[in-house]
Amino acid sequence: MSRFCYIHTVLALYDALSAEVDWAMHMDAGDFKKWRKTLGLSQKDAAHLLGLKRRMIQYYEKGERDGDEVKIPRAVRLACYALSQGVEDYNGPSRKIHMLEKKD
Repeated sequence: MSRFCYIHTVLALYDALSAEVDWAMHMDAGDFKKWRKTLGLSQKDAAHLLGLKRRMIQYYEKGERDGDEVKIPRAVRLACYALSQGVEDYNGPSRKIHMLEKKD
């Protein structure tokens, strides 16, 4: 699955569940590390699932890189939320969505 498709899926999930993902909009370094550990993921596993390099996971958990603040991008925060809710992959629009589109 391409990173674009995954991010598109996560953004669609965000729209559907916006009231429930408020925490994802305010994820800091400590929250990110807690998310990873709660799911029982190594830094390498988290990097693989998020489509990132392990070094970026380290920066997000530290909250800084070479003295500069590192903020966790919205797409990454939302992907973390999706993974915590059991969304692992995007397989295209559901049949229900196709049926709704044909009615228009």
